[in-house]
Amino acid sequence: GWQASMKIGSLSYIPWNRLPVQLMSQVRVYTSNGQKKDLGSEDTNRSVRDETPRKVETGQDTTNAGQKQPSLKQPIQVKVKAVLKKREYGPKYTQNNFITGVRAINEFCLKSSDLDQLRKIKRRSPHDDTETFTVYLRSDVEAKSLEVWGSPEALARERKRRKEAEIKYRENLFRNQRLLWEYKEFFGNTKPRSSTATMFFKGPGKVVMVAICINGLNFFFKLLAWVYTGSASMFSEAIHSLADTCNQALLALGISQSARTPDPSHPYGFTNMRYIASLISGVGIFMMGAGLSWYHGIIGLLQPHPVESLLWAYCILAGSLVSEGATLLVAINEIRRSARAKGLSFYQYVVQSRDPSTNVVLLEDAAAVLSVAVAATCMGLTSLTGNPYYDSVGSLGVGTLLGTVSAFLIYTNTEALLGRSIEPEQLQRLTELLESDPVVRAIHDVKATDMGMSKVRFKAEVDFDGRVVTRSYLEKQDIEQLLQEIQQVKTLEELEAFMLKHGENIIDTLGAEVDRLEKDLKQRNPDVRHVDLEIL
Repeated sequence: GWQASMKIGSLSYIPWNRLPVQLMSQVRVYTSNGQKKDLGSEDTNRSVRDETPRKVETGQDTTNAGQKQPSLKQPIQVKVKAVLKKREYGPKYTQNNFITGVRAINEFCLKSSDLDQLRKIKRRSPHDDTETFTVYLRSDVEAKSLEVWGSPEALARERKRRKEAEIKYRENLFRNQRLLWEYKEFFGNTKPRSSTATMFFKGPGKVVMVAICINGLNFFFKLLAWVYTGSASMFSEAIHSLADTCNQALLALGISQSARTPDPSHPYGFTNMRYIASLISGVGIFMMGAGLSWYHGIIGLLQPHPVESLLWAYCILAGSLVSEGATLLVAINEIRRSARAKGLSFYQYVVQSRDPSTNVVLLEDAAAVLSVAVAATCMGLTSLTGNPYYDSVGSLGVGTLLGTVSAFLIYTNTEALLGRSIEPEQLQRLTELLESDPVVRAIHDVKATDMGMSKVRFKAEVDFDGRVVTRSYLEKQDIEQLLQEIQQVKTLEELEAFMLKHGENIIDTLGAEVDRLEKDLKQRNPDVRHVDLEIL
């Protein structure tokens, strides 16, 4: 029944816990551990009191306090949402992570024989040359390291000792390399010889070696002709040949260094050494060739002196023209062959600096042939007119020609070192390949950088279609068995185990799709060596 209202000021409070509430349905609450609990009348009334707002009536409602409120006929249903308890992932969970054998040996100071006793797990390999590779549980590796070393303190001491030994080895790297060289010389090198030497018998290496030999001989004979005649143009030609010889020796060094295998400090290799050597070569041409030629030409204009017999100079220039022309033809043929293999024109191949070493030889020899013509013309005018100013003007012309070549080399090699993009047509083909794949919903932030020497790095952010990935996973499963597993799920623990099992497999399927796309991109464009696909 109703109790008398308690009047507080002008407000009155009606005790709702006295209402005769009838619940037509039973309420069950599921916890995260799968247990269910039936709520009795006391808990149900408490839930109803929490869900039902309190009524606050004015003073006029107190007059009806004596009237009896009829019972509620409508059933009250309380819906409780089952929520999976949030799990805290601490250090113990990460101990179940996988670790490779190399990391286990290096980080936990183990031997390969120690890993034979541990559980081995086959996982999908991130490398193109292998499909699967073996990994170990981190907890097993840590337990094995404690078994081998006895305590964490002993393991820490061993790590410290190895770190100090590594630092000491790096400090004495030069001495160790020399000892290794002496060992190979005394006992013989059992490993196959490096292919660096063979690089100078074909391709750009062959062009550079031919240019070194010819320019070295040209420098020697031009120097003798300058000593005999005292011609400023001949001096410029001798300096030009000397600069070409030094620069091409630098190019040979760059070619040999670019053949080094990648290491942890340089994971993408040393191919840019060719561009660095070509850039230094361009600076050397400008400083040594153009600078000295301008200087000698200006001195000849300010302090002219008569030129001796130019007969020997003409003979040496003629020989130089033949030799430089032969080197130029070798460089032209090599560039034509390489440009045809890349599907580019001769001009595009040179301007894009696809092969910096051959480009330097081509431009230097082209400048050499033109400078020989300029020097011979100016020397002929001097011998005909007896005016030494023509010879000095020829020296200035050779310096200007060398300066133009050096500026072009500096510009093209700087652009290559900065990492320029590939051709828009090639980038469009790669983009269309990704967008036409059903597993890809959209791609964003596409970048393709030319790393030099026909090596391209491709990067894109990919929005994968999760439905297609899941369907690809389901196509490889036994649907009837999967349906039985679903029907056996009764509790939250079983649901969580089911989702975790198949969720990990779906992630592996996504990784396999990423590997497939990377392989397709490399097949579409063989220049693509590194592919970075970021999942959105």
